[in-house]
Amino acid sequence: MKTILLVDDDRAHRTMLKVNLQGAGYAIVEAEDGDQVLDALAADQVDLVLLDLKMRRMGGIETLEMLRQHGRVEPVIVITAFSSVESAVEAMKHGAVDYVTKPVDIEALKLTIDRALDVEALREENATLRQRLGEQFDFGNIIGRSPAMQKVFETLALVAPSDATVLITGESGTGKELIANAIHQNSGRSTGPFIKVNCAALHENLLESELFGHEKGSFTGADRQRKGRFELASGGTLFLDEIGDMSLQTQAKILRVLQEGELERLGGSETVKVDVRIIAATHKDLDRMVEEGSFRQDLFFRLSVVPVELPPLRKRSEDIPLLADFFLKRYSRKNKKDIKGFHPQALMLLARYSWPGNIRELENSIERAVILCLGEQITPRELPPQMVPDDFSPAAAAPALSSGSLTLKDVEREAIRATLEQTGGNRSRAAKLLGIARQTLLNKIKEYDL
Repeated sequence: MKTILLVDDDRAHRTMLKVNLQGAGYAIVEAEDGDQVLDALAADQVDLVLLDLKMRRMGGIETLEMLRQHGRVEPVIVITAFSSVESAVEAMKHGAVDYVTKPVDIEALKLTIDRALDVEALREENATLRQRLGEQFDFGNIIGRSPAMQKVFETLALVAPSDATVLITGESGTGKELIANAIHQNSGRSTGPFIKVNCAALHENLLESELFGHEKGSFTGADRQRKGRFELASGGTLFLDEIGDMSLQTQAKILRVLQEGELERLGGSETVKVDVRIIAATHKDLDRMVEEGSFRQDLFFRLSVVPVELPPLRKRSEDIPLLADFFLKRYSRKNKKDIKGFHPQALMLLARYSWPGNIRELENSIERAVILCLGEQITPRELPPQMVPDDFSPAAAAPALSSGSLTLKDVEREAIRATLEQTGGNRSRAAKLLGIARQTLLNKIKEYDL
């Protein structure tokens, strides 16, 4: 049984909450004001704090500051008047994980508590999940051995089993949809639907209809009732791609679903309950949009319970050979070609390119190269022109690899050897051309005995 510390100087309100939460199966510890919180936490094992923001002796913000100063890590949900949502947002900046408004909707409060406890459980299981990362989770075609991607995998292992809302950020082409699908497939909702909506692809009115559904006759052409994506995703996961392109009006409706787990179809008055996990994604800077007023701050906090930032390909250059080999095999099969691998010079050009289009651009480039290739290796001739500098001259001494024994290590070894030869042994310049750190290059030289 989970224990909640209930902090409220209004005895009647505190008693009402206590009775309802005990009825929901929680053990309740009480404090009459913020200045009693530390003593209450010392006396009992508390899983969550439910904190009123406005109290006589010590208000909620001051209490949150005190908890942080004393190193307390219990999740805190704040209670505020409906007219003071700004105070709740301020409280979340000081460490609160969520908020509810007065008059308190008990069902919405239970959902908020469950969500906060889920996230806390994830943190407590962190060490165990890190050890079991390779055993328990299948991230499918998400490829990456770089430190940046290993951090992403660790976060996915933590968040996937929960129902926590996830916000995936990263440049276009970094694989946000692939990550969202991996979270769904490794969750308890994997047998449920995985529904996708691109918020940038639809006009505002069409987007609302897509998300919330509509009743017959609600607008011209609405000749029948239609369920929206939220209803269709009930029991599963709804992936809201390009969430930063959504209007403020639609944002407000999304916020209501997140808070209360219910919606109304366009043109309807019936309240529809939905059980949906939200994964959102964007390539935009939502922090800046919040400052500019084009994205709701309260929705931003709701969506980014667990943020996942995908690194651009230029910051994970160690993964380029892996990804290139993966796409080479895929498109060789698709085009019925027997291409064994990459010429070292081609791989070097792939490694030094900045990849503004990220993984999507790499995939398209490899598909193009496979289609154009007439031999058993991809050479610089098959790469897109923007990847081959005008002054580029292949190292004449770089031999082709044996077509029958090509491995990723062969490709990497030969790319490093050929680049060192091209730079006259200048390791700093070679590292720059290859797009890797100088120390990484030195380690590879030692590994391959070059």
